[in-house]
Amino acid sequence: MTERAYDVILYGATGFVGKQTVQYFANYASTSEVRWAIAGRNRQKLESVKAQVGAGANSAGILVADSQNQSAVDEMVAQTHVLLSTAGPFALYGTPIVDACVRSRTHYVDITGETPWVKTLITRYHQQAAAEGTRIIPFCGFDSVPSDLGTHLIVRYIQQELGAFCTEVKAYFQAFGGFNGGTLASAFNLHESGQWEEVSDLFLLNPSGTYSQAEVQRNRDPEYPHYDKELKTWIAPFFMGPINTRVVRRSQALYDQWQNPYGSEFIYQEYLKFDEPLAWFQATGVTAAMGLFGTMMEQPMLRPLFKSLVPQPGNGPSEKTMNEGWFRCELRGKASNGRLVRGLIQDQGDPGNRATVKFVCESALTLALHQDKLPGGRSRGGILTPATGLGDILANRLRQAGMTLDFQADS
Repeated sequence: MTERAYDVILYGATGFVGKQTVQYFANYASTSEVRWAIAGRNRQKLESVKAQVGAGANSAGILVADSQNQSAVDEMVAQTHVLLSTAGPFALYGTPIVDACVRSRTHYVDITGETPWVKTLITRYHQQAAAEGTRIIPFCGFDSVPSDLGTHLIVRYIQQELGAFCTEVKAYFQAFGGFNGGTLASAFNLHESGQWEEVSDLFLLNPSGTYSQAEVQRNRDPEYPHYDKELKTWIAPFFMGPINTRVVRRSQALYDQWQNPYGSEFIYQEYLKFDEPLAWFQATGVTAAMGLFGTMMEQPMLRPLFKSLVPQPGNGPSEKTMNEGWFRCELRGKASNGRLVRGLIQDQGDPGNRATVKFVCESALTLALHQDKLPGGRSRGGILTPATGLGDILANRLRQAGMTLDFQADS
């Protein structure tokens, strides 16, 4: 790759999550030689963010580019090796950025959970990006790094340490935190644009193919809470499951294409986990609330009222809530020889903000600093996933950043 002015550009740097990425890079850059810049539509706001962050951001450049101005976007993207975007809803603002990255052979990461939009990227850009070794990696936030990377690590552990194939991975989430307005705006846009029906496609992000009724049945999204005998507590459908499971299945399908399969009978599913003594009450209550949320979102006349009650874009949880937040993802993988492997990914900090920022910033730094060590080598490209595009290198960086990623087989 030819020399460029920056290693990483942070686009959407004046948004709620974007400001946190600036702070993260300012903290990291103080002990590294990473060349970085912040970018967005308004120079005055960008300068204000840089001033608020302080000394750690002194070396950061400032670039102005409106995502609706393709020539300005092209000029920005051509100056960096990696573009990190937090500017959503991505279906509204993301395509010109990705288009420029593919044409400029600039690697890309973002925090989207908008699976229908990513499906359009796969259709338009996967072939060219794959041929030219450009890594376009959506889903690098809380959705879907724990699910996708955690599954990958369990599958490879079973293969390498136990000499078997993985038949099943289940993930169980617990978390505390708050939602920011940008995340909710993306959810509203899915409904308002008519894309919500696509979300139910179990294999939405997979390469083109047909699936038997048995495969559909084995991968069907859970709908109801139930008592898990292995965990000895109640679990419920996870509201992010329709995003994360599709990402994991894309990883599985791509590794199949590359002759490095997860296993012919592999399935993945995920849940919310609740602790006793109120586990049943919580599981049924959360499931009912999710159903009510979905019903309200599907009613055009109710959406404006709902919008007025939730955080708007640019707003989000308090610093106290984000700092006191946490997440815990327990993974259980079953091997073809009957062995069980347990995984744990957890960290302190609000999952939708603090953890998401750590995930996406470390993903961008993985691309910028470890090109020769990435899965598939320098030649791998396409519309990838955290597991297929970043793999073990991202896991190592997350551990170094203080996150727990632990995997071991039952004795």
